[in-house]
Amino acid sequence: MADGGLAEAGERPRAALRYRVEGMDCPSCAGKIETAVGRVEGTEDIRVNYGTQVLAFRLDEAATPRAAVEERVRNLGYGIAPVEAPRVVPGEAGMAAEDQKRGSARRPWWRGTKARLAAAIGALAAAGFATSLAAPSLDHWAYLPAALLGLAFFSRKAVAAARAGSPFSIEMLMSIATVGAILIGATSEAAVVVLLFTVGELLEGVAAGRARAGIEALGALVPRTALRVGGDGTAREVPAASLEVGDLVLVRPGDRVSADGEVVEGASEVDESPVTGESVPVPKAEGAPVFAGSVNASGALQVRVSRPASDNTIARIVRLVEEAQEAKAPTARFIERFSAVYTPIAVAAAALVAVAPPLLLGADWGTWVYRGLALLLVACPCALVLSTPAAIASGLAVGARRGLLVKGGGALEAIGRVRAVAFDKTGTLTEGRPRVTDVLVLSGSERTVLGLAAAAENGSSHPLGRAILERAEADGIPLRPAKDARAIPGKAVEAVVTGKRVTVGSPSHAADQAALPGDAERAVAGWEDQGKTVVVVSVDGAPTGLVAVRDEPRADAAAGIRALGAMGVRSVMLTGDNPRTGRAIAGALGLDVKAGLLPADKLREIGALKEKAPVAMVGDGINDAPALAAASVGVAMGGGTDVALETADAALLNGRVLDVAALVGLSRATLANIHQNVAIALGLKAVFLVTTVVGVTGLWPAVLADTGATVLVTLNALRLLGYRFKGVAAHG
Repeated sequence: MADGGLAEAGERPRAALRYRVEGMDCPSCAGKIETAVGRVEGTEDIRVNYGTQVLAFRLDEAATPRAAVEERVRNLGYGIAPVEAPRVVPGEAGMAAEDQKRGSARRPWWRGTKARLAAAIGALAAAGFATSLAAPSLDHWAYLPAALLGLAFFSRKAVAAARAGSPFSIEMLMSIATVGAILIGATSEAAVVVLLFTVGELLEGVAAGRARAGIEALGALVPRTALRVGGDGTAREVPAASLEVGDLVLVRPGDRVSADGEVVEGASEVDESPVTGESVPVPKAEGAPVFAGSVNASGALQVRVSRPASDNTIARIVRLVEEAQEAKAPTARFIERFSAVYTPIAVAAAALVAVAPPLLLGADWGTWVYRGLALLLVACPCALVLSTPAAIASGLAVGARRGLLVKGGGALEAIGRVRAVAFDKTGTLTEGRPRVTDVLVLSGSERTVLGLAAAAENGSSHPLGRAILERAEADGIPLRPAKDARAIPGKAVEAVVTGKRVTVGSPSHAADQAALPGDAERAVAGWEDQGKTVVVVSVDGAPTGLVAVRDEPRADAAAGIRALGAMGVRSVMLTGDNPRTGRAIAGALGLDVKAGLLPADKLREIGALKEKAPVAMVGDGINDAPALAAASVGVAMGGGTDVALETADAALLNGRVLDVAALVGLSRATLANIHQNVAIALGLKAVFLVTTVVGVTGLWPAVLADTGATVLVTLNALRLLGYRFKGVAAHG
């Protein structure tokens, strides 16, 4: 009976909740909130993202009401409100109200609680300084109001954090140091300590807000309104969020595209750089996909909506980056574990410095308590904890702006460490779209050969047939009617065109019907050595011409391979194509090749590469899923498709081979930034540890070292937002 009850309780539904937490600007804040919420009965799967200020978790509301969780977070000193799902705002008045609400949610930093607190403490400290000058005998009391105001604010947060399971918070260390300073009569330094700490917290919030603004700006690319075309052909302005799949929208020259969709009428060039980072406008005509947020350049387009506003490409990019920021990098996880042990040890060491010399050596109590309190502030791990996630957040944001989407800090770290990249061929190194490259006429004219081949291939779904039809259309060759069409699997297609039996087939199939002339046989051998597929066009069994088709390499493929080579990364192509085609493509691009591989063979090759060093696999995200999963890092190549966004560890929206090198470069820059941040955090602490113990520096330099290190680490991480993709930008 008891087991049944437990099973039943375990099956109770848990609500998935998301909250915006105001004032959560650093990993230490996120850690306190995660610990506090984790101690509430019925919560699980807790994810805290300080970059977006979002708290997400699942809650058994039968065990605990959500109000209890909200109260726990408020007790820590943070504002909390549910994240509302996107909704349609009817009418202009409703949209104006929504704009006002958004504006109030993003109030300027100088109107926030910490800014007002810093101003108040600063004013009280200035008044204390003036009083101490006028009446030196009141020096002790002059600074007391400033110190007590800061102490009242931070000690409340410290107690709440301790009760929620985080006893060694920075607020607790600050409160202890401030109380100690007041007790030993150092009220002026206590006031300076709380002022510097408040200013540091304020600057930290401003820096975090600047990093957050990059993702918010991405979301703001989608226009608020759209021109929906009604059944009568009239375009009416409506909220973009009200668009539904299947709606027809008008995009005028100069307008931003209001939804993901497909062009059904019109032709233009579209600037997709806000979405994918592609600097060259992309031609769009009927049937071409377009992304919300891109800018229409010249002609008017009518677009059929293919995704709702909540699931367009930009919304999915923003969601992916937010989720990536929630996923902690290995370095960040190590530093958090290190800090969890380091902080209690540092507190114990500070206590030892304060009491050991007076007890054991008879030293002055005031001097050593003062040094112990200063050491307590030096020991704060804020800058160290912030060093990795701040750099990761900036790296993810700058990558998203170029169309490089990385699913988490772990993947971003791993990409920079790869020493080999394995590429799929079709659709990755090549365009995935075969084209006619050569025509050899044996009888008649080139137009005749292509016209007959296209007529026989009309209606075919085979890539070679589509390539011939596209070439005929491009050359303006009329499509002749055909009848009695049939396919001979693996060999040819046949049809009756203008009363004659036309066959488009492999050279071996054509040779079974009639021998090929010597120059035709030589052409077949030469083209096949170049990696091309050759078909013979025959009329009533007699060869009339040869057509060569090849899936051409991407325009930037060779440059991308060279860029990787310059970075010390080896490239290899893994393909299921025949060795002759594989060697031809690989030779032209300048990389190694393993051809004729089945999916299991690709897995084996990836395993062999991983034994030597970390390896990345780049593929289309569908056929290469096993290899993508087996590699150290899987990178999906695609232009905003479901697979490109949701498969593997990273996705290249532009489908550019050069972006693989850009991704490696960005990862290495991020890793270098992390190492710099750790060096700044530990270096400053080491210096001030020594100077504090020997009495060279005191309380306010100690807190300045902590807040200074935090601000320096944050500013250094923000440098990544200006990262330039050297050596690859010119090709992009």
